[in-house]
Amino acid sequence: MRPEVDNHNAPVVVDGEIATSLAFLGYLRDGVSRKLDGLTEAQARAGLVPSGTSLLGLVKHLTTVEAYWMQRRFAGLEIARVVDGTGFGLADDDTIASVRSAYREAAERSDAIASAAGDPERPLALGTHGLTLRWVLAHVAEETARHAGHADILRELTDGATGR
Repeated sequence: MRPEVDNHNAPVVVDGEIATSLAFLGYLRDGVSRKLDGLTEAQARAGLVPSGTSLLGLVKHLTTVEAYWMQRRFAGLEIARVVDGTGFGLADDDTIASVRSAYREAAERSDAIASAAGDPERPLALGTHGLTLRWVLAHVAEETARHAGHADILRELTDGATGR
């Protein structure tokens, strides 16, 4: 269980390595999700940079990252393949609510898997090179943080909103 985050500040109460990693990952996830607050569906889907990346596409991609690394690679579970391979692509029926819900559910599954593992040195079920839960948690946090920065820029381009 990750500690509550007050005023969008980084977590300060932690208990062990896995809990600490999950607390900071949760902080990053919350920041990414908040970038969708107050947007219309059209604004969330708008690709404002040459790559066409949208805020909604970023959140959908991070859902894929969570599922691929924690469910598939670490836990060894079968997951649905992403049509475009990256998860950035949006289906016609993707909405802010549906993509946020899927992201929240993937994050909850990731947290449950990591918490149940108990040992940060536990190796991936489907892995090579000695990768461990510690590595996966660091990698998912890095990916989430990188895209949180992209989300900051896209949101500012959308309506001028800044901040966490």
